[in-house]
Amino acid sequence: MAVNAKLVKELREITSAGMIDCKNALEASNDDIDKAIIWLRENGLSKAAKKADRIASEGIVLAKKEGNKVVILEVNSETDFVSKNEKFVKLINDIADCLLKQEPKDIESALKLKLTKNETIEQACVSATATIGEKISFRRFNIVTGGANDVVTLYNHSNSRVSTALLFSGKISPQDAYSVAMHTAAMGPKYISLDDVPKDFMDAEMHILKEQNKDNLVGKPENIVNKMMQGKLSKRLSEVTLLEQDFVLDEKQKVSAFIKSKGAKLDVMVRYEVGEGIEKQVVDFAEEVAAQLKGK
Repeated sequence: MAVNAKLVKELREITSAGMIDCKNALEASNDDIDKAIIWLRENGLSKAAKKADRIASEGIVLAKKEGNKVVILEVNSETDFVSKNEKFVKLINDIADCLLKQEPKDIESALKLKLTKNETIEQACVSATATIGEKISFRRFNIVTGGANDVVTLYNHSNSRVSTALLFSGKISPQDAYSVAMHTAAMGPKYISLDDVPKDFMDAEMHILKEQNKDNLVGKPENIVNKMMQGKLSKRLSEVTLLEQDFVLDEKQKVSAFIKSKGAKLDVMVRYEVGEGIEKQVVDFAEEVAAQLKGK
């Protein structure tokens, strides 16, 4: 059966699939575009399935703003080369726009959102996996929405590996808010204030500090030991707490003092870094090549 060249072109524009694949899809579906799209997706699924158990720990984080609302998200790939792929970058921007418009409550509902007429976000990631050749995974997102008297800002680092989203109440200027967002990206705080630090984190840090300093504590009175360790813990907590950090643009004052001087209060802080919390697979290439040779 001769395939309509116009339909092949249309199917390629919709799916970005190769010309031969589009011809095969149209032949299998009797020139029905909708059925051909499904056919391509089904074949894409079979290709992508082989990649489903791979670890995707690279990728891109992105923060995007619309009005007084910011979405911050992470989409992972297997290698950092893919982060420069135009299709991958477009996919992330399309997902961000969809999230800003639909405002899903969690990742499960986000994956089910229609990204295009023919694909959900989840299906688009599967299609990208088949097209790009690496496992593509939409990992997480957060939407920060400000009220009429709030200032919402974002910062995307140039390498697309770190993004932040902040919400202030008060009169802080957009430029000053942006400066705090940039500081947050650079210094990597885990919490806004000391009140936000969980007891489990403090207990774990105290245990680590005691182990690191155990030789210096031998023979010292308990009250001296406690005072020393509390001092070290306070220093550690100031490193992971945004408001207690020295402001990078003016190290003579803390971030808390800078924000207060602008007549504002920081209410929300979100910071994403590519791959944080993901167990990365370490590959021994010598062993991998040897294993492939043995398998021949």
